[in-house]
Amino acid sequence: MTVIADPLTYDEALAAIADRGRFGIHLGLGRVRALLRAMGDPQDGIRGALIAGTNGKGSVLALTGAALRAAGLRVGETPKPHLVTYRERLVVDGRPVQADVFARLVAEVLVAVDRVPSRLGPPTEFEILTAVTFRWFAEQRLDVALVEVGLGGRLDATHAWDGGVAVVTNVDLDHQDRLGATIPLIAKEKAAIIERGDVAVTGATGDALTVVRRRARRVAAPLTEVGPAPLLGWDRDRIQVELPSLGATWVGLRGRHQAANVAVADATLDALEAAGIAHADEAARREGYAAVRWPGRLERLERDGRELLLDGAHNPAGAAALAGALDDLRPFLHPGSVTLLTASMADKDVRGVVAALAGAAALGGVTVVCVAVGLPRALPAVELAALWRDALPTGARVAVAGSVADGLAIALAEGTGPIVVAGSLYLVGEVRGTLTGETGP
Repeated sequence: MTVIADPLTYDEALAAIADRGRFGIHLGLGRVRALLRAMGDPQDGIRGALIAGTNGKGSVLALTGAALRAAGLRVGETPKPHLVTYRERLVVDGRPVQADVFARLVAEVLVAVDRVPSRLGPPTEFEILTAVTFRWFAEQRLDVALVEVGLGGRLDATHAWDGGVAVVTNVDLDHQDRLGATIPLIAKEKAAIIERGDVAVTGATGDALTVVRRRARRVAAPLTEVGPAPLLGWDRDRIQVELPSLGATWVGLRGRHQAANVAVADATLDALEAAGIAHADEAARREGYAAVRWPGRLERLERDGRELLLDGAHNPAGAAALAGALDDLRPFLHPGSVTLLTASMADKDVRGVVAALAGAAALGGVTVVCVAVGLPRALPAVELAALWRDALPTGARVAVAGSVADGLAIALAEGTGPIVVAGSLYLVGEVRGTLTGETGP
């Protein structure tokens, strides 16, 4: 579909996207479907996997994409949220969209926004980004697309697309204000991405698995259920698992929780093949899994001789996974007490995150440095510090810094042991940009 739009610079495009943020999050498919229709439905003809779940979506996307690229396929991916630059949210063949291309796409989508019926309300930031994504993917003539759900599933903008494969990684408590107060209610929202004609995969367990099974039966979608791959061992930078079709396999991600994610990714590749979409042979899977990188997710960096581990861990399940990983990794890390640089959003289960992370044996003798990122939803650092003081033994050192930069400086000056940066991907992104010299937006 030919669209004539006034040109925008990249900064103007970002401002236009951010301006839509004033409309907030309004779940529903009416606006995004109308927007895509006004653009000629660029998502039609794109095939691939839509990936929902509480945790692990990004890891499954990264693992699946790495194997498909190793197989020589042209792969589009939508990792989220971004860490340093907004362009990270649109990736083809492992490379973010170019700034000028992003600006052009935003300008074209904004023309279509004016054709969305006013009765539906104005499209939100994420709905416009979704339209930009499918517009670009259509231009790129992909072999396969891997699209990460933003929030929930049933009413998320990405669900305006059905690529043929639907994946629900797992279900835990998160975003209860929008998805429901119980695991079954949240699972119902996520399982709704499974459509008639899909091939489905899930790593869900318990009550959530019951809900996912029910949805798959209702729409007659074949469902593959997978548990974590048996963990054979690990070192500082990777884990080794046993996969049904590959046997002992190295995975270039840290943390035993990645055994569940690689099992889901491997089943996703099987589902893509069963749906006639894409094929990755054993060699490609081995190569992709070994080479995979997922920035900001138990990522190890060094600065001035100090070792830093960066991980989002923004909900209790994610914090528990990080706690277990730290205990496993501690023998491979630099000696000395751990320093934790942490921040959180106020609308998260912060108390649950603190309790889960404080249970790590590796954090014995920890120094905690609390900061607030520069967002309206950020929890004030003094409130976060109070929660950490309650969770740690009396006399434990908990400091408050006035900014992320100040907090990082304090952490770097604290002893010689590892620094863990966790609690919010916004914090991870800001710290990572400082450490790597990468620039945004």
